Amino acid sequence: MPSHAVPSEEGLTWARRLVRLDTVSERSNLALIETLADHLRTLGVPIRLTHDETGRKANLFATIGAPRPGGIVLSGHTDTVPWDGQDWHDEPLSARVHDGRLWGRGSADMKSFIGLVVARTRAWLEADLPQPLHYAFSYDEEVGCFGVRHLIADLREAGIAPAACIVGEPTEMVPALAHKGVHRWRCCVKGRAAHSSLAPKAVNAVEAAARVVAAVADLGETWRREGPFHDGFDVPHATASVGLIAGGIADNIVAEDCRFHYEFRELPGQDAAAMQARVRAAAAALEPAMQAIAPATGFAFEPICAIPAFSAAADEPAVRLARRLAGHERTTLVAFGTEAGLFQRAGISTVVCGPGSIAQAHQADEYVTLEQLARCEAFLDGLSSSGAPSAAC
Repeated sequence: MPSHAVPSEEGLTWARRLVRLDTVSERSNLALIETLADHLRTLGVPIRLTHDETGRKANLFATIGAPRPGGIVLSGHTDTVPWDGQDWHDEPLSARVHDGRLWGRGSADMKSFIGLVVARTRAWLEADLPQPLHYAFSYDEEVGCFGVRHLIADLREAGIAPAACIVGEPTEMVPALAHKGVHRWRCCVKGRAAHSSLAPKAVNAVEAAARVVAAVADLGETWRREGPFHDGFDVPHATASVGLIAGGIADNIVAEDCRFHYEFRELPGQDAAAMQARVRAAAAALEPAMQAIAPATGFAFEPICAIPAFSAAADEPAVRLARRLAGHERTTLVAFGTEAGLFQRAGISTVVCGPGSIAQAHQADEYVTLEQLARCEAFLDGLSSSGAPSAAC
């Protein structure tokens, strides 16, 4: 497709409409969900909504075409990351179209995909679809893939069993067959405070935390040196990283509390629970000396999120379908986490393929090119073709 290709007016309008809505994960996504729901109801499309426990967020699931077993899920998350402290040239929700690009938070990750899908609804309703198409639009993907778990559970309870899923994350329209898992924990360290001149009679929570932080870093260094390795990933081994740490209240007080957050990004097939067990063991080795001074001291661990790794075979239905719709045989691996592993664990053949590049996501001046949107529309148009592979439905 030539680089000057542009998307349809309706597709671009829907993408811009969604980018303009503020759905940062810490806030409600209901304005976006209600916008989609109202449009789909107007077209007579049946929808299912599943809310979080607060009622401030919702997933939307809809089916286009005759209700029958199987079908293809088109999956996207509605939340975005924040833009606080980033140096944007435009207002982040401007959805400005300029220089062959759509600019704004969520333009690449991944509201444009959702907008293009919704813009195709009327055409799909008028077509003789070879299989049902299901929309699965979730909340809170960016903070742990929480919403889609409720959506998948609801489908299971309702007896809805799609056969294939395309997760429209930004892969430059090249089907992605695998990504790493993401597992994050919070560690809270309890010490005992004292005047810093009496440090040996206290338990310094910051120092204890630092020893476990070093153990996390050592794990990452071991994987960097020794593997295992998986060719095709830009970082071909598991990684460990500490992202946040806070503790203590004054220079002359032995710190009583400290907490830190850390993550592992494991390769498909690696055991994240075994990784975490090594961190717990490092903490447990410190506790006897701490508790000899103050029995109530020690470590407590709390999971923050667990996004499973994803790996699809090159010959499975969703992958074959995506390669045909993309019009080429190329595939890729991606470093970032998605909802794909959760759909796969639900027994749904899954692939990741969508417009834009992850290099633009989460950045100031996020954008997606109009050429990428046009490629995505051509991809989606293929779903209404009678030539869609029957193995995928």
